[in-house]
Amino acid sequence: MQTNFEKKMFVRLHFLIFVSMNLVIDAGNTCVKLAVFEGDTLVFRQNSEVGDVAREIKEICDHYPRIKHGIIASVGNLDRKVMAVLTVFCEVHELTPMSKLPFKNSYATPQTLGVDRIALATAAFYRYPKKNVLIIDAGTCVTYDMVNDYGEYLGGAISPGLHMRYKALHDQTSKLPLLQPKEFLDYIGNSTETSIHSGVVNGICQEIDGVIDQYGSRFADLTVILTGGDALFLSKRLKNTIFADSKFLLVGLNYLLEYNKR
Repeated sequence: MQTNFEKKMFVRLHFLIFVSMNLVIDAGNTCVKLAVFEGDTLVFRQNSEVGDVAREIKEICDHYPRIKHGIIASVGNLDRKVMAVLTVFCEVHELTPMSKLPFKNSYATPQTLGVDRIALATAAFYRYPKKNVLIIDAGTCVTYDMVNDYGEYLGGAISPGLHMRYKALHDQTSKLPLLQPKEFLDYIGNSTETSIHSGVVNGICQEIDGVIDQYGSRFADLTVILTGGDALFLSKRLKNTIFADSKFLLVGLNYLLEYNKR
């Protein structure tokens, strides 16, 4: 006779066998992020070079045979063969502005709204229902996206990201060196290199804090989410209270995949 514990374990095992998993692919401007979700739980994630994506998709699907659905959101130039590889293993939804959205989209040109911003707005809509949420994605670009407490996406802003600012100073001048983000002790730079670090890092932090203040003066009880590749580096330098969440976009894509299964 089975004990209660054995019965519970059997039910749990039976559930795991038949519950499918989702494969989420976020193809950004600089790298591709891959994630596997079981329900709303993230069980695997990794970053990949564009040229390795097809091979790594196969390896992931071999390792997680319960993957039945996938979603691709690409803002870069992801090779179409990646889609072909993925369709071998699961049913695929390619996120576009024409996909079904759970929130009201009040963007004036919805057909031009980036799929990354759609995913971020979706995560905010589900994670913080009936709240005013500003999502800041600090990646190749810094994007600002606002979802109000009525579940309405209003839009936001786009500005150059951290590395883009360093590169612009180098590319658009004849003598300034190309630097990488670095800690600096004083906002008054006493050399060319420390002046660049101060100008770029201090400048982007002042921008982000200023935007948060602008939105905070207009929207009550504003929740601010900071995500993206440079979120950790920048979060320690901001004066405003934020929630840093590196997986926010991936979570939004998983919600969108579930929503578009209906």
